[in-house]
Amino acid sequence: MGRFLLLLVLLAALGVGAWLYFGDGMRIVTERSVEIALVEAGVPEDQAACMAPRMTERLTPEQLRKLENVAPQDGEAAMPRDAGEALARIRRVNDPEVVEVTVRAAAACAFGGIFEKL
Repeated sequence: MGRFLLLLVLLAALGVGAWLYFGDGMRIVTERSVEIALVEAGVPEDQAACMAPRMTERLTPEQLRKLENVAPQDGEAAMPRDAGEALARIRRVNDPEVVEVTVRAAAACAFGGIFEKL
């Protein structure tokens, strides 16, 4: 009975691990992580909640990690002063697809889906 219970627990742990790695579990964790990062970067919570699923659906985990380059560098204000500075920070990721997806997600969420079909 003890071995059966141990085997059952191990199988359950493997199943949960596989679900997190291959299934929706990983997407949910990643969405939440992206949402938190956006809020910490100054994006309003409702807009971050809208942008995160769009970004995680279209970008790879490696591309999402590139967005860490958007953080302020020495001499920069914590928050971009204007749209030009914000776009310059996004361009630092040096990945056109990341820039495009981020800008489209922000625009779609800010303007209520007007840009959804772009």
